[in-house]
Amino acid sequence: MGIFAWIIMGLVAGVAARSILKYPGGWGASLVVGVVGSIVGGWIGDLLFNRGSLSIWSPGSWILAIGGSVLVLWLWTLLTKKRR
Repeated sequence: MGIFAWIIMGLVAGVAARSILKYPGGWGASLVVGVVGSIVGGWIGDLLFNRGSLSIWSPGSWILAIGGSVLVLWLWTLLTKKRR
């Protein structure tokens, strides 16, 4: 998958994670959460299902990217909530 596809998938996954968890933030934060979440989701998918290379057109890729983004955003809220 090319870098442009990673950015698009990350942005969509980040926005979806923000919507699921009702977390405020801008497009930049969504992009970072989405790209990091996509990497985490791909890593988890590789460990569990032995599928490291997925395409942007695969529904499994989107599920892993959004799931990873939700996990990253949830962990981020736990870490930042304790500091305040």
